[in-house]
Amino acid sequence: MSKLVIAGGTGFLGNKVLDFYKDKYQEIIVLTRGATRQNGPITYVHWDAKNSGDWVTQLNNANALINLTGKSVDCRFTEKNKALILNSRIDSTLALANAINSVENKPKVWLNASTAALSHTNKEGNGDDFMLYVGQEWEKAFFSIENPNVRKVALRISLVFGKEGGALLPLKKITKFGLGGKQGSGQQMVSWVHADDFVAITNFVLHQKAIKDTVIVASPDAVSNSTLMASIRKTLKIPFGLPSYSWMLAIGAYIIDTEPDLILNSMDVYPSKLIENGFGFTYNTLESALENLLK
Repeated sequence: MSKLVIAGGTGFLGNKVLDFYKDKYQEIIVLTRGATRQNGPITYVHWDAKNSGDWVTQLNNANALINLTGKSVDCRFTEKNKALILNSRIDSTLALANAINSVENKPKVWLNASTAALSHTNKEGNGDDFMLYVGQEWEKAFFSIENPNVRKVALRISLVFGKEGGALLPLKKITKFGLGGKQGSGQQMVSWVHADDFVAITNFVLHQKAIKDTVIVASPDAVSNSTLMASIRKTLKIPFGLPSYSWMLAIGAYIIDTEPDLILNSMDVYPSKLIENGFGFTYNTLESALENLLK
């Protein structure tokens, strides 16, 4: 019997992944902080994403494990939130690593979320690059425990654009209000991936045994912030967009309880490993992605 375990399968990306795989495995287990319950062929099993428990046995005889657990970064980077962002990722990763070694028949492959900030970052915003540090500690935890005969791949994920969630929705909203101009200098680079391609990449990596260690999850079409905002305006047929300077973003981010560096930091990565191994993007240009997501 084919079996897939998804940790953190109830958020935006988790739901996309679950919808894709629900007909591809005979048994799907979702590790969730919610109550244990059954929903058709999907079994939701409670865990605290930190300690061992009854959930550990679910990893036995699993073909694959996908871990997307972690507090959302769409928040103010207060010391409390920083601790939650970091610890939610490290604790869950270490818990899964130890759990895998406690079962007789280990998953053949384990995909663990990470951040593309590890492949490139260039800071324009103020303050330290917290997400780079999170990524370093996250992957350190992932690779710190040896899991024999398990192919482990850290997914270095860029900004994910989707219809139901992700980084594009707030940009669409402010553009419709006439605030869709460049943000900060507008020169910072934006690496992104369509949500459908993100899910397809997970499936590709699960079955592509040559891919190990780390892989960049991003389209090959990184663009500047200015180009991104101009493309959104064009797709939405909005003729103008007022720019948002760094000081304006700091005020606005405070009001809506998020972090301006999420917009101001630059990320320019290229999915060379995916392309070299033959992955084909459905949305390999920003224009094609926006046409699909905004219309």
